[in-house]
Amino acid sequence: MAPLGRKILSTLYMRSGIRQVHQAANGGVFRFRQTFRKAPEKLLVAPTDLRASDPFIAEEIFNGRFTLAGRTLDASNESVFDLDPPSPEFQTRLHSFVWLRDFRATKSDKHYQRAQELTQDWIARHRWPDDSPVWRPQTAAIRLMSWLSHSPVILKSAQLGFYRRFLKSIGMHVDYLRSVAPTAGDGLEIMRIRIALAMASLSLPTTLAAVQRAGASLDRELDRQVLPDGGHISRNPRAILDLLMELLPLRQTYVNLGYEMPSRVIPAIDRMFPALRFFRHQSGELGLFNGATATLATELVAVLRYDESAGQPFRAMPYMRYQRIGTSSTAIIVDTGYPITQETSTHAHAGCLSFELSSGGHRLIVNSGAPIYGPEDYRQLARSTAAHSTVTLNDTSSHSFGRLSGMGTVVTGGVKRVEATRKEDPQGEILVASHDGYLDKFGVYHERSIQLHPSGTIIRGGDRFMGKGGAEPPENCGFQATARFHIHPSIQIRPVDENEVLLVAPDAQTWSFTCIDATIEVGEDVFFADSSGIRGSRQLEIVFDVGKLPEIGWRLEQKGRLKAR
Repeated sequence: MAPLGRKILSTLYMRSGIRQVHQAANGGVFRFRQTFRKAPEKLLVAPTDLRASDPFIAEEIFNGRFTLAGRTLDASNESVFDLDPPSPEFQTRLHSFVWLRDFRATKSDKHYQRAQELTQDWIARHRWPDDSPVWRPQTAAIRLMSWLSHSPVILKSAQLGFYRRFLKSIGMHVDYLRSVAPTAGDGLEIMRIRIALAMASLSLPTTLAAVQRAGASLDRELDRQVLPDGGHISRNPRAILDLLMELLPLRQTYVNLGYEMPSRVIPAIDRMFPALRFFRHQSGELGLFNGATATLATELVAVLRYDESAGQPFRAMPYMRYQRIGTSSTAIIVDTGYPITQETSTHAHAGCLSFELSSGGHRLIVNSGAPIYGPEDYRQLARSTAAHSTVTLNDTSSHSFGRLSGMGTVVTGGVKRVEATRKEDPQGEILVASHDGYLDKFGVYHERSIQLHPSGTIIRGGDRFMGKGGAEPPENCGFQATARFHIHPSIQIRPVDENEVLLVAPDAQTWSFTCIDATIEVGEDVFFADSSGIRGSRQLEIVFDVGKLPEIGWRLEQKGRLKAR
């Protein structure tokens, strides 16, 4: 990596360390002092919300049935805020008020009135910030943005008393978020706080100096978190989409009100659009890497319609550390990196050298992805190397994980160095990459090569293990490797023989997967990143003894269309 890149990454590490020390010194939670300043007098503007809405959800909530985060709670005639939430994710979504967008979609006075009642009920029960999950900084930031964006829903035909209580609570949220910002968690948490405060500075009456201070704080966070290639320091493709969904309305609000834009907002947005296209598959979904989960097509469309930087996706993301090989019909995305900072590794996956393949509007080979909702055990399982389309050694992940106070489960060891090179060849460009995630425990490197033919219909791949200097592992080392290729649930697997299977898409597009070096087994699998929840799927497994067979080759080739069964 160039000296500039090393300097930027070193700065990120240093700042992350400073934030971690600051958090530890403050116990990870800032105790908000009840010294609330004067409530704002009025709201000036309601920023746009780009996320998808569903009027059916609003109708269900109107009738007392709250379906959030994959769980349902029937409140009947009770206050939903008095009931025990069915899951932590349900609680977060309930108290972040993200469901207000569904009420807005109804354009119905009765639904607007119900949204007002629920907001009033919440304010009556949570007059001051405390240490409960309801007041986690990121939840409070999203709630503030939801209230500001959907204030026309909440305040429709509101009486003066409620209007004043609502404004007082908004002002309290602003003061609270300003107070907790110095000790908030890194990554999207502090970024959302800064976006929420910038949004509030525009939506509420304030001074020009206050608007500029909020913008300057956001600028510093954008400088730190949005990498030069447009990626996010979490290495999660979904984080790029989430940030664009929040930054684009903010940008438009600055323009509408005639305020000078913070200097880093437009450059960051302009960098993120090509980065988002880099991770977009032929099917329209985002790649499932490092915490990314299901992405609705409507979400991508809502954001990409603002993209004026037309062009082909990048071949590489050197700072976010990914590679892409593609043609007009086929795309391969490869993870060639490791966490940029430990503090932003709370959702990082051990998927180094994993890849995803899409062709003709279908995802064929994927990673298992992260569950949108589900138990913590599932989330941690989804982070293992075995949940990715790469190779495990002795059923061990290439990263190790551990819990750190105030940070959650982070990456504590494993891959420290990845080498990636691209070579030109008449049969198509070749990507060769290796990582040292197994060096400390087993004394070997994992190397993967992938070549895509210019036609986009033939892929040659290989995996090998080698010691230092390229030496072959000892014949009696006893290392067992398993190459896994997770198949998208929509794809049928039809075994031909022990060395070949067919992958058949819903439109009968067919690919042949072959490995003449070892047997291909078809195994049960779990796909975590489905919009409907966790679902069963299948995977291809190639098991080989590294001492006797240190290298295997495999091949994917597009065939004619087969009839669906």
